[in-house]
Amino acid sequence: MRVVKVAGGFGLLVVGVVMLVTPGPGILAIAGGIGLLSTEFEWARRIRDRVERAAADFKAKRAAKRAAK
Repeated sequence: MRVVKVAGGFGLLVVGVVMLVTPGPGILAIAGGIGLLSTEFEWARRIRDRVERAAADFKAKRAAKRAAK
């Protein structure tokens, strides 16, 4: 099962990078690949955690900005 997760994760990463320059949801594919790889690798888990923190910070700043209006 681990081989399938790793192959699928790297496959999604490659397809996502290709879709960055061609039509398609490249960012979503890359996020899916990182998510899949984060179940097996610590480096991918750190990337996922950093992106989740950045998204939460962005959401909090945007909510504060809207509340200030």
